[in-house]
Amino acid sequence: MAKPISMEVWNPSGKYRVVSTKSMPGARWIRLLTDNDCRLEICTDPKTILSVDDILALIGDRCDGIIGQLTEDWGEVLFSALKRAGGTAFSNMAVGYNNVDVEAANRNGIAVGNTPGVLTETTAELAASLTLSAARRIVEADQFMRAGLYEGWLPHLFVGNLLKGQTVGVIGAGRIGSAYARMMIEGFKMNLIYYDLYQATRLEKFVTAYGQFLKANGEQPVTWKRAATMEDVLREADVISLHPVLDKTTYHLINPERLAIMKKEAVLVNASRGPVIDELALVEHLKANPMFRVGLDVFEDEPYMKPGLADMKNAVVVPHIASASKWTREGMATLAALNVLGKIKGYPVWGNPNQVEPFLNENAAPPPACPSIVNAKQLGW
Repeated sequence: MAKPISMEVWNPSGKYRVVSTKSMPGARWIRLLTDNDCRLEICTDPKTILSVDDILALIGDRCDGIIGQLTEDWGEVLFSALKRAGGTAFSNMAVGYNNVDVEAANRNGIAVGNTPGVLTETTAELAASLTLSAARRIVEADQFMRAGLYEGWLPHLFVGNLLKGQTVGVIGAGRIGSAYARMMIEGFKMNLIYYDLYQATRLEKFVTAYGQFLKANGEQPVTWKRAATMEDVLREADVISLHPVLDKTTYHLINPERLAIMKKEAVLVNASRGPVIDELALVEHLKANPMFRVGLDVFEDEPYMKPGLADMKNAVVVPHIASASKWTREGMATLAALNVLGKIKGYPVWGNPNQVEPFLNENAAPPPACPSIVNAKQLGW
């Protein structure tokens, strides 16, 4: 069995043993655990991704709860080991939990926490950043400058796409998709077309009101349209941003056939889940359509990119940093810690996991509750 290289221990005499598989931003989450009689052990192994055997060694013979990461494979082996060690709580430091076998957690009576409600604006901002970077060819131009190739202004040098007045398409108009849409509409006066199984009433009202404001001030009003099909969005939009959940219906949502119906100079952005795009098909599309551009924060086989993607100048690629603002990452660490602490202490589950501001107020004690437990009902909580 592999053994982590090093551990950092806080409050060694604490009654409850809590393990974090990674060091996390901020100090508040540490204080919240240690102030509540937890012995906190933080794995400082330099490996980016811990194996199942590594985590088994972390759990050991006694562990009340554990904070893990979305890169780890949490299934029957780990949940049964945590149960044998006396544990009752696990929390992902992430809103998604595709890496977690929730049924295995249920069988072993382990509460599974996640961290929604704190990533919305940060993720939307990153999607907007990718949109701008891809549309205006920022990364290409930056590399050109750093290579010492700039010899003076030229009419055709790094000509990109104007966003103002164009159409932004959103696939999945939930919290993040709607926040992204508002940024692009208000920031660049873009028109909206969106596809979602549910009507985004608040987003529609926002666009309508903003359009009326623009018209009253002598400007062209923005418009919105709820598409009947996803294909309608792909055909009509100049910019398409993907914000669906990842399940069997959205795996390879963007495939060769759907890439083919997009505009030749469209911008495609993905800050949701990597496998919603057929990455090999995307590489071929980028090769065949040099004016088509893409901005990616997530990848089909993370941490790897499919062959050829890194060579595409019309692709902007960043390493899964959508939630990487200081406030958000520290908030995620706090919520993950409070999920574990709440279960250990026997607290109830918070009523609305998307309204977590009371847990993030550093000037007040957090509510005595678990911010978000995804399998609370299955555990009879």
